Amino acid sequence: MNTDPRSALAALIAALERHYEAAAASRGDDDPALDAATEQLATAFDTYDDALFDAYDVATPLIVFDGDDDDDDDDDDDFDDLDDLDDFDDDDDDYDDDEDYDEDDDPRS
Repeated sequence: MNTDPRSALAALIAALERHYEAAAASRGDDDPALDAATEQLATAFDTYDDALFDAYDVATPLIVFDGDDDDDDDDDDDFDDLDDLDDFDDDDDDYDDDEDYDEDDDPRS
């Protein structure tokens, strides 16, 4: 389906305005009106991005992240290697900063 990029842009702007209004009126993270406006905004953006690419072979520099809670565990896997750094033992008995430094060897003196 080819959508006119201009009409997709107008729909995106309208979705941004609806999202702003829902965010301004929201009373918390579990607000169904905000959730609906967020979903509509993501859909409008995807439609605009696709229409722009279909018409002009140009993509926007933006990405819509999926807000499903089911995928949160998968995202944590990207940082598993960073968690391994915490396991590094800084209390190694073979290494002592004070033993390696001798004031007589200081080139500044």
